[in-house]
Amino acid sequence: MGKLTVFNLVSLDGYFADMNGDMRWAHNVNKDEEWDAFVAANASAGSRLLFGRVTYELMAGYWPTPSAIQSSPVVAERMNNLPKAVFSRTLDNASWNNTTLVKERMAAEIRKLKNEPGSAMTILGSGTVVSQLTQERLIDEYQIVVVPVVLGKGRTMFAGINEKLRLKLTSTRAFGNGNVVLCYVPRA
Repeated sequence: MGKLTVFNLVSLDGYFADMNGDMRWAHNVNKDEEWDAFVAANASAGSRLLFGRVTYELMAGYWPTPSAIQSSPVVAERMNNLPKAVFSRTLDNASWNNTTLVKERMAAEIRKLKNEPGSAMTILGSGTVVSQLTQERLIDEYQIVVVPVVLGKGRTMFAGINEKLRLKLTSTRAFGNGNVVLCYVPRA
């Protein structure tokens, strides 16, 4: 059965986007070769990428650009070539390479994909998708990167959750730039 993972960067006060929906704060200005290697290795792991409309449009507007390809060639290659799905009722088409547009029945589509052999999926950004699939109990692992910045206001990826979800910490990793990766799985 396929595994569904969330990989998101959050501020120290728990927001994945600031109050204007901007995520540029997550790009740590402190150069850290170990962090860069971790990001490149994570991108190389290979899985289907899942997005909501807003994150999809941000990613599709950046990763195919010469700037992205020059600054992060390994990550750009993976982002541009991995299979992707965007969940949106309002998007008319998904033109980014290897992207499928899913307009309805997101949870049913995820259940179908999870039943495909070797189907690993990763949600990037996409707070509404994370929230909805968390409520459906379809997420197998949460990889949360805490970035050492406080935003004060913003969007949490868990907005709308109406039931407590208890998680078990499975690993942590700290980096010289101050980022800390926390991995959690839902408790049985």
